Amino acid sequence: MIQGHEKLLILDFGSQYTQLIARRTRELRVCAEIHPYNIGLEKIKEFAPRGIILSGGPANITDPDAPMAPKEIFDLGIPVLGICYGMQLMAHLLGGKVAKAQRREYGYSRMEIDDTSDLFHGLSGGQDVWMSHGDRLETAPPGFSGIGHTEGSTLAAMRHGERPFFGIQFHPEVAHTPNGAAMLENFLFRVCGFAGDWTMRSFVESSLETIRARVGDAGVLMALSGGVDSSVAARLISEAIGDKLTCIFVDNGLLRQGEAEKVMSMYAGHFHMKVIKVDASEMFLSRLAGVTDPQKKRKIIGPSFVEVFVKEAEKIPDVKFLAQGTLYPDVIESTHTKGPSAVIKTHHNLELGDMLHLDLIEPLRELFKDEVRAVGEELGLPKNVVWRHPFPGPGLAIRVLGEVTVERLEILRQADTIFLEELTKAGWYDKVWQAFCVLLPVKSVGVMGDERTYENTLAVRAVNSRDAMTADWAQLPYDLLGKISNRVVGEVRGINRVTYDITSKPPGTIEWE
Repeated sequence: MIQGHEKLLILDFGSQYTQLIARRTRELRVCAEIHPYNIGLEKIKEFAPRGIILSGGPANITDPDAPMAPKEIFDLGIPVLGICYGMQLMAHLLGGKVAKAQRREYGYSRMEIDDTSDLFHGLSGGQDVWMSHGDRLETAPPGFSGIGHTEGSTLAAMRHGERPFFGIQFHPEVAHTPNGAAMLENFLFRVCGFAGDWTMRSFVESSLETIRARVGDAGVLMALSGGVDSSVAARLISEAIGDKLTCIFVDNGLLRQGEAEKVMSMYAGHFHMKVIKVDASEMFLSRLAGVTDPQKKRKIIGPSFVEVFVKEAEKIPDVKFLAQGTLYPDVIESTHTKGPSAVIKTHHNLELGDMLHLDLIEPLRELFKDEVRAVGEELGLPKNVVWRHPFPGPGLAIRVLGEVTVERLEILRQADTIFLEELTKAGWYDKVWQAFCVLLPVKSVGVMGDERTYENTLAVRAVNSRDAMTADWAQLPYDLLGKISNRVVGEVRGINRVTYDITSKPPGTIEWE
C-alpha cells in the first residue's frame, strides 16, 4: 500500500477496464489503488480513502451469485462513484430497482446531460459514451435523481441529492468516451477534494524513506537484467541504501549484442553499484540443445536462472531482503480473482524469496510502466535505458525459432543490431512500442552475385501499443524497410531474405513464441 498520500480506492469487480480507471486517475495526479471488491469493510476503513470508485464487471446484478460490496461503505462519509456494474450495485444496495434490459447496450451511445453540476460540470448537451451492460436501472434509489439519459437508458447517470454518491451506466475511463477524463476529474476534485499532488518526485522521496526504514543495516540482493523495471528498481534501492545492495547479473548467453558489457559499464562503472556478473552461457545453451518447443525453452530457462542465482546468492553474507522489479499490473493479475483465463504463455515468474528465505522488497509494485519510466528519469537514468523497448525474460531463445545454437544466435544478434540502428537513425525507435527480429526455421533460395544461395529467412517486427494488452503493427516507411533489408542481407552472412510482420494483437501475439 502506498504511504504518505491521499488515495482513491478502486474496488474491482472484474472489468477489463479497471486498470484504465487507475491510469486515468494517476494521469490527473491522484494516487489510486485497485483492490478486490471483497476486501471487507475493515480493510476499507484502514485504507482511509478520500474517494471510492466501484468498477464495472462481467456479472449482472440480477445474477444469484453477483459479487457484492458491504453496504456500510455508504455510511463512511466518503464520496462514491459507481461505474456500469458499480452503478447497478449502488442502486441495488440503496433500494433502487435493477432489471434485465430488453435490449443490451454495448458500444457507442449518445447521452443527454440533464444536470451540469458536480460530475458533469463544464459539459452540456449530448455526449458520446461507451456502454457495456445487460441490466438497466429502472428505478433510482430513494434520494437519487437522474442526471443523464440515453435512448435506451432513462437513468444513464444518477446522483444523490444530499450525499456525494454518483452512478454512471457507461465507462468514462476508455478513449471511446471522449469527455470521460473530464468527468473523472470532476469527481476527483470537485466532489472528493483531492489536491492533485501525486507525482513521481513525491513517490521517489517517500520510497527512499520507506526503503531505508525497512532495510536498516541489512543487506539486499537483486537480480539485475538491464531491463527498464529491474534498472529503475535497482537505482531506487541503491539511492536509498548504497552498497548494502548487491546485484547479480546472469549472462545466460541469450542477450542482445554487447548487452552484458553495457550492463556492467552502466551500473558497476557509471553508477558505482555493487554488481556481480555470472557467465552461465555455456550451461544455458547446453540445456537448450535440440529443444524447439517454445514452452520447453521457457521451462528450461526459468529453473536454470533460479539455479544460478541461488548458487551465487548463497555466497553473499548478511542478506535479509530480495528486491524485485514487480509492477502494478503483475500484482493485480496475481491477487485479483477474475475467473479462469486461457494461458497464452508461461511467464518467467520466480519465487526466489521463498527459496532463499528472504523478505521481498518490491519498490515499484504500485506503479504502471509509464510511471516506472518517469521514476527512472527522476533518478537520472539515461534515456536509452528508461525508454528501451521491452525484452522477454527468456531472451533471444524465443526469437530464434526452432533450435537455439551459438551460430543462429549470432546471426540474429547481428541482424537485430542493424534493425535497431536504422530505426534509431530514422527517428522511429521512440515512435514504436517494441521492435525486434525473429530468425525463422525456414530457408529459401536466393541469388548473391552470380551464385545461388539457400539461407535463412528473417522476420522483422515493430508494433505500437499502450500496455501490451493489444498491439497494432507499425507502418514503417517503405524506404526504411528497404534500407534495413539491404543492410541485413548484405552484412549478415546466413540471411538472404527479410520479411515484415504485419499481424496485430489479437489475433497474433507481440512475440512469436
